[in-house]
Amino acid sequence: MKAIALTRFGDADVLSLQELPDPLLGPDQVLVEVRAAGVNPVDYKVRAGYLQELMPHHVPLIPGWDVSGVVRAVGIGVRAWKPGDEVLAYARKDHVQFGAYAELVSVPDRSVARKPSTVDFVTAAALPLAGLTALQSLKEVGTGPGDVVLVHAAAGGVGHLQVQIARELGAARVIGTASPRNHEFVRSLGAEPVAYGDALVDAVAELLGGDGQVDVVVDNVGGLAFEQSLRLVRDRARMTSIVEGPTALEHGVANTWARPNAEQTQWLVDLVAAGKLRVEVQQTFPLAEAVKAHKVLEGGHVRGKLVLTV
Repeated sequence: MKAIALTRFGDADVLSLQELPDPLLGPDQVLVEVRAAGVNPVDYKVRAGYLQELMPHHVPLIPGWDVSGVVRAVGIGVRAWKPGDEVLAYARKDHVQFGAYAELVSVPDRSVARKPSTVDFVTAAALPLAGLTALQSLKEVGTGPGDVVLVHAAAGGVGHLQVQIARELGAARVIGTASPRNHEFVRSLGAEPVAYGDALVDAVAELLGGDGQVDVVVDNVGGLAFEQSLRLVRDRARMTSIVEGPTALEHGVANTWARPNAEQTQWLVDLVAAGKLRVEVQQTFPLAEAVKAHKVLEGGHVRGKLVLTV
């Protein structure tokens, strides 16, 4: 099969289109013919070697944890899926090597959800990791009816989904940080936009009145935004960060690392099919242009998601 792979860690140019053996199919796995693969910030962190102390890595390494496609074959222990089924999955495994930037990928059946016929493959591939991160981070801090929620980087891949899912969970108000050029986009998702930067605390206070604090914060940025959020949230137990690990825990703040969950993935994609969740895809690239996609992603300011098509 053709796949984008690396044999050493480094910048985007270590990726290349290679001919590699088809993946093995384990007894509890589904072999998927890839139609599209989502491109996520974690992919370039894997490529750069930043996660080697967290998970075992092996080369040649095919990146990519988001996939949509068609089932080609199933393992001997799989009962829920059959060849021809259209599926999507957050395809992270315990070892990092055989990812979704390929013509074929094997996925544990416990991670697989059914793709509704009304949802295209590109949209489906953009959803799993960002959607699960958004949903699990909001649930981590008990987001529910009546809450005022602050979402950092509300126009980004995770943030734009958090805004909408927070409203679906019953939040009364959602405030989203974004650059001015993305304010109309954030407003269209159902959030009240504010500019990030040094004046954020005052801007939120002016918007809310009263004590100027929010019930829930989901931090997708870290650094200054994290420090400001400590002042903005009423109870640090209701703040989570997807980027600050040990620092978050030191301050009594949760840290969210998305876990594969087929039931939650199905709930998310069914929301998309029902027109209740919008997945923004800024740009698609052919599989062979994965290097270009990584460079665009690392350049920042991506609205929503980038997706590779196969």
